[in-house]
Amino acid sequence: MRVLVFSTKPYDRKFLDAENMHHGHELRYVEARLTSETAILAADAEAVCVFVNDLLGADVLRQLADRGVRLVALRCAGFNNVDLAAAGSLGTRIARVPAYSPFAVAEHTVGMMLALNRRLHRAYARVREGNFALDGLLGFDLNRRTAGIIGTGKIGSVVARILHGFGCQILAHDVRPDPECAAWDVRYVDLPELLAASDIVTLHCPLTPATHHLIDAAALRQVRHGVMLINTSRGALIDTRAVIAALKSGTIGFLGLDVYEEEADLFFEDLSGQVIHDDVFARLLTFPNVLITGHQAFFTEEALTNIAQTTLANVTAFEERGEALHEVSVERLA
Repeated sequence: MRVLVFSTKPYDRKFLDAENMHHGHELRYVEARLTSETAILAADAEAVCVFVNDLLGADVLRQLADRGVRLVALRCAGFNNVDLAAAGSLGTRIARVPAYSPFAVAEHTVGMMLALNRRLHRAYARVREGNFALDGLLGFDLNRRTAGIIGTGKIGSVVARILHGFGCQILAHDVRPDPECAAWDVRYVDLPELLAASDIVTLHCPLTPATHHLIDAAALRQVRHGVMLINTSRGALIDTRAVIAALKSGTIGFLGLDVYEEEADLFFEDLSGQVIHDDVFARLLTFPNVLITGHQAFFTEEALTNIAQTTLANVTAFEERGEALHEVSVERLA
């Protein structure tokens, strides 16, 4: 099939080209994000391949359908950027990568916890300047601390397994509890209890209308003072302005973000020679107890290999049978 790949970086092309040797599709790459302005680039494509910050609202999907695009292959697990109802009405199939490497994201999550707790990012900068003082670097043992995991799907359950190894007491909240988490001594509770009892709160749930700004001013009034908050899922799970207020008051003692609700114009690009115009994001960067990475948690060799394999397997299955392997639709979610 003729596939136009949006939001392409060199690593995307490397892994997709290697996997495509087994499929033989005609892949064309563009650096641009998919938007209503760039949809015209798909004029000769039968399918498009997109990533987390590509926009697939009704207008974009209609433009793609008018140009003959029959399949949207997401090279990610989340699909909050897709209007599934519009896709269904247009007959456009949406396929995703449901699991590429839960270990990649889970390990990055725990890495952020350790870095924030032991102030590794600050210690690194100090030592390079010849400052070996320990003042301001005091951490705490993870052993016996309470960690609250919101969302125990594939990633959240791996986080639970890792934190169990550290000796943490683990609370969880999920609309569908995972029976296997019992092996890691996970206790499921309602959200208010989790927020009130946890020293660390980490987010691993999908972004839906119900979870948009799940962590807002009201939720932050329920947390322990000085809580550590980690988000490696989707940026809009937290209300960033409310989080900034909580940082200023000391309610949040540590904040680790791999995602940001307005990341589309920032992440995956080298903006080191430019002024950051997002004042909210710039304010986050001023706090010494905030650690931000640029949507990096998924970024391992294993994950990129699996993403390429599943993405192109979806395309091949659609070409051969008219249905991708991992389709998502309004009907399938019902």
